[in-house]
Amino acid sequence: MTTLRLRGGRVIDPTHATDEVRDLWLRDGRIAVTDPRDSRGPVNAGDAEIDLSGCVVMAGGIDLHTHIGGGKMNLARLLLPEAHRANGNPMALPTNALELASCGGCAPGTLATGYRYVEMGYTAAFEPAMIASNARQAHMEMGDTPILDHGAYVMLGNDELFLKLLSEGGASVDGGRNFETIRDYMGWTLNATKAMGVKVVNPAGISAFKFNQRKLDVDENHVHWQVTPRQVVHTLARALRELGVPHPLHIHGSNLGVAGNIESTLQTIQALDGLPAHLTHIQFHAYGTEGPKKFSSAALELAEAVNANANISIDVGQIMFGQTVTASGDTMRQHAQSGLASPRKWSVGDIECEAGCGVVPFRYREQSFVNALQWVIGLEIFLLVTDPWRVVLTTDHPNGGPFTSYPHLIRLLMDRSFRAEQLAKLHPEVAANCALSSLTRELSLREIAIMTRAAPARLLGLADRGHLGAGAAADIAVYREQADREAMFTTPEYVFKDGVQVARAGRITAVPVGGTHFVAPDYDRAIEKTLRKHLAAHGSVNFDHIAIGHDELCSCCNGGRLLPTPCFESAS
Repeated sequence: MTTLRLRGGRVIDPTHATDEVRDLWLRDGRIAVTDPRDSRGPVNAGDAEIDLSGCVVMAGGIDLHTHIGGGKMNLARLLLPEAHRANGNPMALPTNALELASCGGCAPGTLATGYRYVEMGYTAAFEPAMIASNARQAHMEMGDTPILDHGAYVMLGNDELFLKLLSEGGASVDGGRNFETIRDYMGWTLNATKAMGVKVVNPAGISAFKFNQRKLDVDENHVHWQVTPRQVVHTLARALRELGVPHPLHIHGSNLGVAGNIESTLQTIQALDGLPAHLTHIQFHAYGTEGPKKFSSAALELAEAVNANANISIDVGQIMFGQTVTASGDTMRQHAQSGLASPRKWSVGDIECEAGCGVVPFRYREQSFVNALQWVIGLEIFLLVTDPWRVVLTTDHPNGGPFTSYPHLIRLLMDRSFRAEQLAKLHPEVAANCALSSLTRELSLREIAIMTRAAPARLLGLADRGHLGAGAAADIAVYREQADREAMFTTPEYVFKDGVQVARAGRITAVPVGGTHFVAPDYDRAIEKTLRKHLAAHGSVNFDHIAIGHDELCSCCNGGRLLPTPCFESAS
C-alpha cells in the first residue's frame, strides 16, 4: 500500500478534541491509523514524507452555503460581463498548465471557483438553492467545478403543489390530513433531484409575490392559498425529520433585509416548536428599528435566541465591502431591492411555478450607514453566539461578498486590534455607537476549524469529512503558522483531496474530479400518481423525464464519485 507521512504538524481536529503536534499517515485516499502500536497492526513509515514543522494541519474546508451552480449564477455572469475583463481587456490566461481559462470576481466561472476554493484549503462546497426543474443543469455546473466535492439543497415551500396540499390539509399547522402526502412528495423530490437537503426561501413569499403581495409576515396569510409562513416552515421541518434527512431544514426567512425583521426571525424559531432547523445568512435577518435612522443591530436578540435553542444552527452571511452581485430565489425581496442596483441593471423572473430567481448587482460601501451596520451585525453574531458547533462561516457567496474574502473575515474574527482598525474606517455613527467595539472575544484556531470544517460536516451528516480521525477522507489543508491570520489562511502550504496533493503554496498541482453528495430517503411510491397528474396539468417537463438516475448523475458530474449520505431512522 502507498502511504504518505505528514510529519510534525500541529493537528487541530475539534471532532476528536485534538490540538497537538503529531504525525498523520495517508493511505489510499484515507487517514490511516496514526499510532504504529495500534492493535490493528503497524503502519508503514511511508513511501514518502513531508515535514510540516511550524504548520497547522486541519481537515479540508467545507462551505455549507455558497452559490456555485444553477441558472442564477449564469445570469449573474451574463449580467456583469465587465467583471470578466480587466479595464476593458480580456483577463490574462493562467500561467499554470493545469488550469483552464476562467475568470470573474464576485461571480467567477465554474473552473475559477474550484481553483480559488482549493487554493484556500477548501475541499467541498454546497449549492443552497437548486430548483427541481433545473436540477440537471445545477449538477452539471457543479460537476464542471474541478476538485471540490459538492451537493445541493432543493427548494420547496413556494411550489404550487406543496402550497395546494398544505392549503387543503385543514387548519393544522403541519398539513393536517395531507401531511403524509407532503412528506412523500418531499421524499420523492429529494430522490429525483439527487439533493442533499431542502431549502425554503421566504416561506410562501415567492408565491405570494405573484399574487401582488409585497410582504408576507410569519403569521400572515398568503392571499391565494390562505396558508402562513409558520405553517410552511413547521411542515417542511417535521417532514424532513420524519424522512431522516441529516441536514435540517435550510431556512431563508421572511422579510430578508427589512428593518425590524428580527421579529420575523424570532417568530420563525418559535414556529419550529423544537424541530431542528438551520437559519441561513442570518445577518440579513437580524435588523432592528432603533435609532434616528430606524435601522439597528438586533445581533444580541438573535444570539440570545440561538444560544437558548439547541435545535437551531446558523450561518452568518457576513457582508464584505466592495462590488458583488446578489443572486437569490427570493423574487419578492430582490424586486424590492432592485432600485439599489449598482451598476443599474437587474433581472427577476419566475421559474416553472416552483420558485423564482432575482439577480441584482450591489456594491457595499464603508461610508454607507446601512452597509457599515450590516458588517458590524455579522461580526457581532459570530462573537455573541457561544456554541461554535452551531455557527458556520459564510458570506452567502456572492450575496454578502465573494468566498475569496474568507481569509480576511477569519482575521477579523481572530484579531481584535485589526477589527478595531477596520471599524474605525466605517461610517462614524456606526463606529461610535455599535456594540462590536466592546466585544473582546477573539476566535481561536480551534473555533475557526469548527466553523469552517467540523460543524458543516456534522450538520450535513458527513461522518467521514471535517475531521482527521482514522478512516476519514484524506481531505487536508496545511497552513504555515503566522501572526497575520489573513495571510495564513489565504495560501496554505499544502492541500490534499482524497490523499492527492492538489495545491502547493497557492498553486494548483492536480485537478481530480470532485464527488457528489446526496441523500435518498425512503418514501411511499404511491405519491407518483399524484405527481404525474399535477405535472401533466401544470408542468412543462414529462414526469418520466424528471428523476435523475445514478448513472446520469455520474455523467452530469464528469464521472465523479457518487457519495450517498445515510439517512437516520425516522423520528416518526
